Amino acid sequence: MDLNPPEGSKISIANDWGNPTVVVPPTSSFMRYPGGLFLLFWLGFWAFGFKSTVEKLWSGPIQLFLVFWLCGWTLGGIFALMMLYRTFRPSVPERLELKRNTIAYDSGVAPPQFNNYQRNRSPKDQWRSAFPKRLRLELDRSQLQSLRLRETDTGNRLTFDIGSDRIEIAPTASEVEREWLARLLARRYSLPQILDGTNSVQTGA
Repeated sequence: MDLNPPEGSKISIANDWGNPTVVVPPTSSFMRYPGGLFLLFWLGFWAFGFKSTVEKLWSGPIQLFLVFWLCGWTLGGIFALMMLYRTFRPSVPERLELKRNTIAYDSGVAPPQFNNYQRNRSPKDQWRSAFPKRLRLELDRSQLQSLRLRETDTGNRLTFDIGSDRIEIAPTASEVEREWLARLLARRYSLPQILDGTNSVQTGA
């Protein structure tokens, strides 16, 4: 079993409690901190607009337009605060601890990618990409049967299914790194195939 990541890869192999653990570092974004500073500036403008509108509503007759505008403005401020928290929140690498019969999966915490919008993804997927939840799962062999390397318009995706949810592994890795990881998991857990469209990654390859 090849535990050596591709040459030049930033993926590393740790040894946690005697089990090899694949560590996938998050992708750093140059726009992360400039984007955070822009959000801080925008929130200052937001606070000024919010205060002015509340004062108008408080001191004069109720204007429905201002009420609706204030509701939308409030939602915009909440969204900006959530993005600001994500921007300056410390990053945590993604980890897959390869146990004997299971995988302990931790999706980690990735920094926001301000240029990560993809037109082929649904609004639900776009929201999950903007505000991902940190997942900690123990995957058994039956759950790993759903592991697939899928070709998309934007490159391959390594995924597995938990109920009705499709979880993407190593989204910050390169296509070559995901192919290597797919072969590693397929061989270690004796998965028959990891399908990739009309191609396949064989466990004995």
